[in-house]
Amino acid sequence: MNRPPAGLAARIVVLVLVLSALAGGALQAGDVRRTVLSFDQLENWAHDDHEAALAVFLKTCGDLKEAQWAAVCAVARRHPDARVFFQLFFRPVLVEDGSPALFTGYFEPELNGAREHTARFRYPIYRKPPELKDGTRWYSREEIENGKLLAGRGLEIAWVDDPVDLFFLQVQGSGRIRLGDGRAIHVGYGGSNGHSYRSPGKELVRLGVYQAHQVSAQVIKNWVRRNPQRGAALLRQSPSYVFFRELTDLPAESGPLGAMNRALTPMRSIAVDPAFVPLGAPVWVEKGGQDGFRRLMVAQDTGSAIKGAQRADIFVGTGDRAGRRAGRMMDPGRMVVLLPIEIAYALADGDQP
Repeated sequence: MNRPPAGLAARIVVLVLVLSALAGGALQAGDVRRTVLSFDQLENWAHDDHEAALAVFLKTCGDLKEAQWAAVCAVARRHPDARVFFQLFFRPVLVEDGSPALFTGYFEPELNGAREHTARFRYPIYRKPPELKDGTRWYSREEIENGKLLAGRGLEIAWVDDPVDLFFLQVQGSGRIRLGDGRAIHVGYGGSNGHSYRSPGKELVRLGVYQAHQVSAQVIKNWVRRNPQRGAALLRQSPSYVFFRELTDLPAESGPLGAMNRALTPMRSIAVDPAFVPLGAPVWVEKGGQDGFRRLMVAQDTGSAIKGAQRADIFVGTGDRAGRRAGRMMDPGRMVVLLPIEIAYALADGDQP
């Protein structure tokens, strides 16, 4: 997903990674190890729904222009037996950089909204104003929300009924607006005012309202709603403001667009660090934690906090339920990228099976 600089959860994740790196690992900083595995070394490989994974792979494989990828994509389009296809044309490659694996989750928020301003729907979702150039610093969140900088200029995409949800839509960077007639509008990241994001969770910890381990997006939302005046001030202490664009070519019920400009699939699409995992590659995920699973997913997105060879953000889905599940994810495990055979052995280090 074309997401803005990461919010609270991403900042916590970065802290975790930094602390883990300081603790040391088998590899020295900057070292990368690539080991070719056999499919027998992937936990529960035989029990996944490989057909579902192949369908997701087909969404983006046409964008992979390298000869080896183009060749396997051509075979995939013939709809072969999915498990046999992956085993014949790919090799699992474990990529390690000394940092422990970390899986988090993200989701597409769904807000209630309308095309017109009403007594209920009075909080606007704005397009980026034409005078705001990329990379420049503009007015702060407080100035935008308190003033008349954008009002009446026809920049409103829609209006929503909850300023707290609107704030977190900006943190997430994309979402779905559900209209009263049942139709939906997809909005994606359209730019920002150039200010840095300030975490409301960190501010609540600084004020002594919560301890760091208690803070989550839902906790922040609940506190702001219980304390509307102080809550509004809390959100406005972050000067960053995100603008959106309407994704008119995206079917209403599809997932949001990822970094490859294709719709994401819940629990099959992941965001990765493209320095280690090629976008479009199948990735075998062995996620631990309370709702652990073993599943073939596809690297179709990126994120500003997703850094490292064993780091992934799992797209959970749309709406509050998906948001709650995504918010609980911060789990260990292992991820293994599937690469075309020639690429896999060319990148591998040392003797391989």
